[in-house]
Amino acid sequence: MFDYGILIYPSANRVYADTAPALLRAELAVFARALSTEPADVEERRLGGVPYLTFSTAAPLSEEDIALLSNLSSLYALFELTGDLLRPLEITPLDKFDSDLITIQKYAGKTNELFTKLLLNVTLLSTSDPTAFLTRPLHVLDPLCGRGTTLNQAMIYGLDATGVDRDGRDFEAYERFIKTWLRGKRIKHTADSGQLRRNKAKLGQRLELEFGVTKEQYKAGEVRHITYYNCDTVTGTGLLKANSVDAIVTDAPYGVQHGSHRSEDLSRSPLDLLAEAVPSWTRTLRPGGALGIAWNTHVAKRDDVAAVLTGAGLDVLETPDFTHRVDQAILRDLIVARKP
Repeated sequence: MFDYGILIYPSANRVYADTAPALLRAELAVFARALSTEPADVEERRLGGVPYLTFSTAAPLSEEDIALLSNLSSLYALFELTGDLLRPLEITPLDKFDSDLITIQKYAGKTNELFTKLLLNVTLLSTSDPTAFLTRPLHVLDPLCGRGTTLNQAMIYGLDATGVDRDGRDFEAYERFIKTWLRGKRIKHTADSGQLRRNKAKLGQRLELEFGVTKEQYKAGEVRHITYYNCDTVTGTGLLKANSVDAIVTDAPYGVQHGSHRSEDLSRSPLDLLAEAVPSWTRTLRPGGALGIAWNTHVAKRDDVAAVLTGAGLDVLETPDFTHRVDQAILRDLIVARKP
């Protein structure tokens, strides 16, 4: 057997840091579906007083396995264990841009960026081609994108992303931030913003970004795209072509007075919002694409959320237990479904 240890990323959020080992363990179980050798004897351990997640494999991890595991949301470093010795392995995360793209923004109710990465990872790995995001730019949709944490994580991975949200303040905050960040990093890009119209009717605002991962790629026309529609989620997703999205990733309203939720979302229950919106979201999803939703289990039962997804023609997938506490009013879980 070959033994490995994952040094867990130190989260600034104490509550999330306490749950990170269990969440990483569940995330590793999803990653295992795409590995050449299955992790066994997975456990949380303290080595030298520091928390690790350790596991064993029947065969050594391949370069492809290490490249995949390099993207685990709470992985800080990966070691091969030999007795009491830890040998560091070279990790090769997919990241195309600096992590400050998702850590700079601070505001009440922001979804923890490590959890956003976890949700995106689990959803991408639940598509019919689970490792495709490592080799080509997929299209990710967040239909309740707020201030764009999911969009930014997709951007870090070098993916295309579309976000929809009707809160004008969130839209304006994201537009200011991303334009400033792109200029500050001297990333070659173009930005086009203005009114969003359809059939001469004003729907809201829009922001369309084109950028290059490198200057050379930008000059060669190899650009990535970020689009943000400031309008109702059903209307906004209706603007996308059918079967054009590889993965849908969103953090649903929690149904409590929480800083991440817009007043228009609080006027109806999260389950009602999903029942109305999921069919429109599903239309955009390509066959084999996956939809991942995080939600507050205090306001919607898992079976009820699953019923909404199956009612829209999706196949709900089995996942490990990702349930964890955010605060006293929020017990968060996630669910993933695939389009046949």
